[in-house]
This record gives sequence, C-alpha cells and structure tokens, in this order.
Amino acid sequence: MSLDVHEGFIDKELKIACYTDHQIFERYHKFKLKEGYKKSEQAFTLKEIYNLQKGDFVVHIDHGVGQFSGLEKIDVNGKMQEAVRLSYKGGDILYVSIHSLHRISKFSGKEGTQPTLNKLGSPAWSTAKSKAKKHIKEVAFDLIQLYAKRKASKGFAFSPDNYMQNELEASFIFEDTPDQIVATAKVKEEMEKDSPMDLLICGDVGFGKTEIAVRAAFKAVLDGKQVAVLVPTTILAFQHFQTFSERFKDFPVTVDYVNRFKSAKKNTETFNRLKEGKLDIIIGTHRLAGKNVVFKDLGLLVIDEEQKFGVGVKDKLKTLKENVDTLTLTATPIPRTLQFSLMNARDLTVIQTPPPNRYPIDTIIQSFSEETVRDAINYEVQRGGQVYFVNNRVQNINEVAGMIKRICPDVRVAVGHGQMEGSKLEAVIMDFMEGMYDVLVATTIIEAGIDIANANTIIINNAHQFGLSDLHQLRGRVGRSNKKAFAYMFTPPMHHLTEEARKRLNAIAQFSDLGSGFNIAMRDLDIRGAGDLLGGNQSGFITDIGFDTYQKILDEAIQELKETEFKDVFKEELLNKPFVEDCNLETDLNLVIPDDYVNDVAERLSLYQELDDSNAAEDLHKFQAKLQDRFGDIPQKTEELIKAVHLRWVAKEIGFEKLVLKKNTLIGTFITDQQSPYYESDKFTKVLEYIKNNHHIADMAEKNGKLRMRYNNVKTISEALGLLDAIIK
Repeated sequence: MSLDVHEGFIDKELKIACYTDHQIFERYHKFKLKEGYKKSEQAFTLKEIYNLQKGDFVVHIDHGVGQFSGLEKIDVNGKMQEAVRLSYKGGDILYVSIHSLHRISKFSGKEGTQPTLNKLGSPAWSTAKSKAKKHIKEVAFDLIQLYAKRKASKGFAFSPDNYMQNELEASFIFEDTPDQIVATAKVKEEMEKDSPMDLLICGDVGFGKTEIAVRAAFKAVLDGKQVAVLVPTTILAFQHFQTFSERFKDFPVTVDYVNRFKSAKKNTETFNRLKEGKLDIIIGTHRLAGKNVVFKDLGLLVIDEEQKFGVGVKDKLKTLKENVDTLTLTATPIPRTLQFSLMNARDLTVIQTPPPNRYPIDTIIQSFSEETVRDAINYEVQRGGQVYFVNNRVQNINEVAGMIKRICPDVRVAVGHGQMEGSKLEAVIMDFMEGMYDVLVATTIIEAGIDIANANTIIINNAHQFGLSDLHQLRGRVGRSNKKAFAYMFTPPMHHLTEEARKRLNAIAQFSDLGSGFNIAMRDLDIRGAGDLLGGNQSGFITDIGFDTYQKILDEAIQELKETEFKDVFKEELLNKPFVEDCNLETDLNLVIPDDYVNDVAERLSLYQELDDSNAAEDLHKFQAKLQDRFGDIPQKTEELIKAVHLRWVAKEIGFEKLVLKKNTLIGTFITDQQSPYYESDKFTKVLEYIKNNHHIADMAEKNGKLRMRYNNVKTISEALGLLDAIIK
C-alpha cells in the first residue's frame, strides 16, 4: 500500500525530521482527479455568465423577442404557481412556466443594436426564424461537409504513452492543476484516434497551455512525426524555442525556429533540414504556412493565439490541417472560433483553475498622470520587480522613455519595438529578461509570449485604442508569479470615448479575476457580434434573432442535415439519437420555491434556471443538497418541483412530446409524426405491453390525429413518476 505524503513531519522519539521533495524544491502538491470527475462540472454556461435583470431583452424560441419583467405568481385552476413574465409589443404578456425556462434565453446580439419586440400571435417571428434557418442551413452544410471530411479522412493514430512520455511529464517542475490534467488527457485521447484531431484549449494567460503543447509535441515525435508550432510574433517564436529546448534537453529531440531576425541563409538551412526529416519540431510565425515550407512527415500542428493570424494564413492552414492533428491554444478565442466550439464543430477544453499562489491582477483605469507613472514604477522597482510600459506609437516612444528617465532618474530604461533591427530587439528583450533593465518601454510586441515572472506591473498608454483580447493579453504579461500584480490603463476621460471603447474597458475591469479569458471572449461576442461561421461577413440574422436562438436553430439545421444529406456519415450517431428531444410539462399543481424559503427574487430565478438546466439524476441530488445546506429543510412543494424535472426525463424516454397533469388527470401525448421510427421501436412495443397488462389504470386513444395515453386520479408528481417509471422498467 502506498500513500501520498504532501508535507513533512517530525518524529520526536526517533529524532527524525522528514521533508518531502515538494518542500525542498518548492513544488506544489499534485492534484489527483476523483473518480467520475467531469469537466462539465466546472464548465461555464451562458446562463452563469448572463443573469437576467428586469428590462433585459429575451428570446422565446416559439414567440420571439420580448422583455423580461420578473417572476410572478399566477393562479392555475385555483392553485398558485410561479412563472416568468415576459412583455411583448403592444403590451402583450406571456407567462412562461418554470418547467420551460430552457425555451427562453437572454438576447445577445451585437451590442449597440436594439432588438425589435415581437407581437404575440404575429407571423413576423416565424418568418424571421424561417429566413434565418434557410441561411443557416447553407452555412451549416459547408460546416458539416468540412467536419465530415475530417472525420472520414484517415489521420494518424498515435501510440499510447510509453516510459519516455512519463519521464518528460515527471520532469515538469510544477504540479499540474486539475484542469491541466483533464486537458492533457483529452489531447492524448484525441491523438490516439485514427481521425484527425481538431482541439481548442482555452486557458487564461499563464495557466499552463504551453506545457500541454510540449507534451503533445513529444508524443508526436516519439512516433517519428514532425511538429509545427505556429505563433503570431517573432519574440514568441524565440521564447517558445527556449521553452521547448529546455524541456527536451535530456531527450533525443531536435528543435529549431525561424523568424525575421535570423538571416535568410540560416532560415533556408532550417527549411532544408525540415524537408530531409532531420528536424523534429519547427517553431515560427506565418512563414511556416508558406509554399516553400515542405515537411517530410508532419503529424501535429500547434497554433498559438489563433486570433492574431489573418484570414489568408488561416485559409492556407485549412489545406495543411486536413489530415493532420491540430491543437489550438488561446486565452481569448475570437468569436467565430468560440462559436464553432460552442456548437461542437470542434472540441473545446477550458482550463479555469489557476496555478497555486496566483493572485488576480489589480486593474486601474484612469487618465494619464505622471505622478501615477512615477509611483507605480518606484513601488515595483523598490520591491525588486520590473515594469512594462506599453506605448503603441513608434514615433514618440523615445519621448516616453525620456519622460520616465526624468521622473524616475535612478531607474534603468530600455526601448523595444518592431521597427528595430532584429538582433538589437532580441538583445534588448534578452537583457530585460536577465534583469539588466527595470522598465521596458515597448509596443505590442510584448503582447504574446513574453514570460518574465519578475515583471509585475504593466502600464498601457491609450488603452482605449486596443481590442478587448489585446488588453487581456497585455495584462497577462504580469501576475505570472506569487507576487501581487498591477495593470494601469491610461485613457482619455470616459465621456470622450466611443460607446464600444467604454464597453471594452468596463469588461476588462469587470473580468479581472483569474481564469476570466472565457468570459472576456463571451463579452467580445456581444460587443463585436459573432460573424458568419465560415466567412468574414457579420451575419444580420444574429442581430435579428439573438446569438442563443441562432445557435438553437443552427443545432436544429445541423441535426436535419445529419438525418438527410449526411445520414451515411453519421449512421452510428443517428442510431443512438433519442426519439424525443424535449417533453413539455403542463400542470396545475403548486410546484414552487416558496418566498418564505428563498425570499430573494433573483436568487429564486437563478435556482429555477439551474434546476431546469439539470440533465442527470446526479445533478438533482447535488441541487437538493445545495438547497438543504443553504436554506434548510426543503418544503414538500419544492421536493415535488425537483421530481417534476425527473418526470419530464422519464416521459421523454417513454416517447411523450407533451405531458399534462391537471385536475388529477395525467395525459401523455406521443410523437406527432406518425411515420416516426419510434412506432416500430422496442420502446413503443413496451408501452403497448404495459397498456395490455394495466388497462384497468391506463388507456390509450387517438384524438385530433394525436395518440394519447391517460391515467385518472393522479394527485401528485410522485404518483405520476411512479406510474411512468413502471413503463420503462
């Protein structure tokens, strides 16, 4: 039997002081995943990020755009229920049952565009949906074709881990966080499949994405394949070269890089070695996507910070990626990439847990002030740290450096920008990394990749001129150690800025917590709009119907295409497809979270949403435990409400599209489409068997072209659940 010892101990009898390697080498205790650990337990959902406020625009999938007016008590057959109140055009009101919250979502189109309210009963919404669906189907067709082509094409199935892979991972001086373990396992799982991997890892700056890439690259090299690491800047290429070389120094792996700082002759030599197979890993900027770059046997493509590459480079990569495993690393995915991932067109893994002993970065937004600059620099230098000063105009960068020397005369200042001679810029960066300067005045060349644990203050001049992901990336250059870090963002007064710039700055200030890159990407989706999935156009349909609805229709369109044009490709998936996607529950029972149990309206709505979002019995148990822990013993009517969610699942499993429990009568309506394969399935046979054996309590009849099953004298959800459970057992 072996036990993990994560800290030392003293045995006074034997006079022994025992220390662990974690304490001696200042490592961190290794996290182990519990059995059954699921990534989804920690994954963000749109509803967690956007909590509804009164007056917010919402979209009901069947009725269109309305305004959220809060929760309201309504009378249903003499019993009080709680429902969400939505206001529509012309003062129309729609009450949405708490069992149907999944049918509404917050409207999230391009910010600054006010949606038009729909009128209840008007055909305008269904027309808008039909138009959107027609357009979306065209986009989805190309998307599925791309996806199907990758799935159908044979990739290389990498071998399982061997002792060398384990040795490399053991040599990592830090301990993996739980999310890093999950992400690493996911990468290996995808690489070992024989279809090409297309995996996006979204992890905040400094959260260990590069180490995952190092392990994936080593796995590829061990099977005799070459690896290309594509990065957006020359500085990052050099930094990655150093990181990879350091990690592989004890292993038989050849690593090189190309960038504009190296002479044409040296770059040509590198490309020749690559072509001959004498080079395992090549790191470089967009030049790696050039026509003159020939690989002997490329097995893995790693793309770091995809949003920094232009459309032209991405188009070239498409041909390169067709049957090669691709791993994309990003802190803030571009809206289109995020949208691809949210709709499962490519795999997404989010790393949310920060390394131990990290602190959120203090973000200060204010007008330019020499006093603030002086105090910030002096404070950082006095505690032995270094400072970045980002000034994105080369024309006045030396004046800024002069100003810093004037107000902080004892501070060593260096200047770096992209127009400098390559070797000079490289020397400046290296000297700064080695602590020969206190302040580096630079353009955005430092934005991606420079990793200096000692630099913990960044000052960004004219921050309003930067994009949201740029600001997040720049801020991520600091706070990479266990010291408190500061980010100063200088802007003109807020009232002088455009509305979009104000929103960007508010978002960067709001999301300053560790691991907020995903939230920032979602906010970017709002501010910029999602754009067309496969093209560069902004889609007007997203503005009309909202992003969530766009996604729901996109899912529908993809499902329809899978069942028609692409049914051969998705044969296996369609065999396991449920007959009913969702069962609508209507009841006159008093199923609520009472006011005297949870008195805050926003809290109650949040709990209703969480309950409606549950998709497994385990979720319901956790929800019950959470209620019990926070609010005390659960009232009977709330217990019944929780069981109602389970009842919906059982009804869906049986084949009911709708379930009504009113006036002590339970009626289930079967799938409306009489041609559905459901009526030839074992599930329907089971139902017929049940009716035959239990005709004294249940009957089946057809009414208005719909097949229904009915029980009388059913007074509670628990009774209904017991009756329906008996059918599927």
